[in-house]
Amino acid sequence: KGLTKEWETILAEKTELETAIKKLRSAIITLNSEGRVRLLEAFKEVNNNFGELFENLFGGGSAKLTFIESEDPLEAGLEIICQPPGKKLSSISLLYGGEKTLTAISLIFSIFLIKPSPICNLDEVDAALDDENVGKFCEILNEIKNQTKTKFLIVTHHKITMSMVDKIYGVTMNQKGIS
Repeated sequence: KGLTKEWETILAEKTELETAIKKLRSAIITLNSEGRVRLLEAFKEVNNNFGELFENLFGGGSAKLTFIESEDPLEAGLEIICQPPGKKLSSISLLYGGEKTLTAISLIFSIFLIKPSPICNLDEVDAALDDENVGKFCEILNEIKNQTKTKFLIVTHHKITMSMVDKIYGVTMNQKGIS
């Protein structure tokens, strides 16, 4: 009788585990399905914003995101394909420093437009930009600020960027190497 009762307990536990596994697999399938739908919706929005912001910052050209390495968007990587005005279509890795910066700014802000946060810290994002492109960055930053009501904390050495902010806090060096 002792072995029979133990055998029945083990069978009951096995049945419970099998049922739990089926429920878990079903939940995973449901989550993955919903995740794919949400990811593709967000991807479409980000991609549209990215193209528009890229064109605004570069004064033309085109940019888009593409999934790579998998047909399943939940497992795929992303590649940035862009074409500044007057250049051949290429990957971001083939762009110059300032072009990479403007492209990255376009991508960051394209995501930010969908899901803005109350505060955003930008640490010397304008460092690789010339004065003309710093001006474009400042214009886009103002548009994003007005659309999202986000407060931006910007660390910069560019006087152009400093001139467009609402408040400025300076850091001075009292001793060499100490700020």
